[in-house]
Amino acid sequence: MGTPRIVTATRVIPAPANVIFDLLADPHQHVKLDGSGHVQQVRQAPKRLFLGAKFSMGMQWGPRYTTVNTVSAFEENRVIAWHHWAHFVWRYDLEPVEGGTKVTESFDFTKPWGIFLAMTKTPQQNIVSMTKTLERLEQAVTSSS
Repeated sequence: MGTPRIVTATRVIPAPANVIFDLLADPHQHVKLDGSGHVQQVRQAPKRLFLGAKFSMGMQWGPRYTTVNTVSAFEENRVIAWHHWAHFVWRYDLEPVEGGTKVTESFDFTKPWGIFLAMTKTPQQNIVSMTKTLERLEQAVTSSS
């Protein structure tokens, strides 16, 4: 789904947008929510993200490494996005719908150097991982209510 260099996954989660957004805005929850298994730990982060906030995560995709992310979009209960050094963007759009909130996660690798990802299976793997992330997000918000 999405444009050739933006992949997406969408799920309607039976919870209000503010409850979902609060989890996404808490970087300390990202290890629990990450469907890829790459996010290993929070290294440095505020308690709650905000536009321009920086946070670092211990990652593992093959070797272990640390990535620093910058929040690039933040609209309370609607949109949150961040990018790392390569400016590939992870974004969540929340839309209230009947029965809960439609959550769309996207990975945008439209920067010119993203062509290297397009030549691998990374975009297809990201769709699988994003689908798992949305499942985990639903489990997190429905098990706490």
